[in-house]
Amino acid sequence: MKKNENQITLDDFDSLYRKFGPMVMRRCQYIMKDEEKAFDCMQDVFVRIIEYREKLDGVCASLFYTTATRVCLNKIRSDKVRYSPQIDTITQEIADNSPCHEEITNTSLLLDYIFDDTISNTKDMAILHYVDGLTLEETAKMMKMSVSGVRKRLALLRNHAKKRIGD
Repeated sequence: MKKNENQITLDDFDSLYRKFGPMVMRRCQYIMKDEEKAFDCMQDVFVRIIEYREKLDGVCASLFYTTATRVCLNKIRSDKVRYSPQIDTITQEIADNSPCHEEITNTSLLLDYIFDDTISNTKDMAILHYVDGLTLEETAKMMKMSVSGVRKRLALLRNHAKKRIGD
């Protein structure tokens, strides 16, 4: 690949950090409303710029501003999903507060049986899509997979469940 004379190098990192760091930090603080999270996001912005440096023809304030916005919004979105109630917590909470412990236990055992012999992150994918209500596109993004990959994996899970417990 031919190197463009405008392409940034690792040597430019210090000057880029001094030049754009304060602006990126202000943008991250504005969006995140938390100093520590804003600082983490600011660092992620510079890491992302450096990772994609070979694809960039140059840098400008709008690149850093846009990247900071996207990094912060992605962080907020992923925290929202990551810290949402998990199926194990929900099942335990229902079991603790429900008079029909036997039914809950049977449901939990059934879910364990369905997810047995599946690829390790299939359960997470199913929770994101079926419980949290994310679209296939959002689930794919969270799982770092293609939409067709998620669709196929969920179809395999449905077929697996049908074979294990019937229609």
